Amino acid sequence: MIQGHGELKISTRGKGLYEITREVSRWVSAQKILNGLLTVFIQHTSASLIIQENADPDVRRDLTEFFERLVPENISWFRHTTEGPDDMPSHIRAALTSAQLSIPVRGGRPELGTWQGLYVFEHRSEPQVRHVLTHIIGDS
Repeated sequence: MIQGHGELKISTRGKGLYEITREVSRWVSAQKILNGLLTVFIQHTSASLIIQENADPDVRRDLTEFFERLVPENISWFRHTTEGPDDMPSHIRAALTSAQLSIPVRGGRPELGTWQGLYVFEHRSEPQVRHVLTHIIGDS
């Protein structure tokens, strides 16, 4: 059993989904582990990770719009607004999604379905640099 650890820095331009499938797949390939388990973890509380369809861009737009409606900004009873009106809504949206994903690796590649992609889901309005940690354990 061998392991690999890494970090990806993902620049965002504000709210939305940013596909990181290629970056993660390249990292997995470089680890020379054929079969195992990949963990991807985002070190933030106002952004998250999701696995979602990567073919139709309307899916990404609809998800972003859904979360905007589900947790709108400028709610008068939110106390945590230190960094602006998107501060607390970003934390709630991140809590409703995931900070970590586990993905099987087979043949040296993440075993994603045909239409699946890995995404950083940015919940903040302003551009950010997000840190995504990667860990793989398996056999070569």
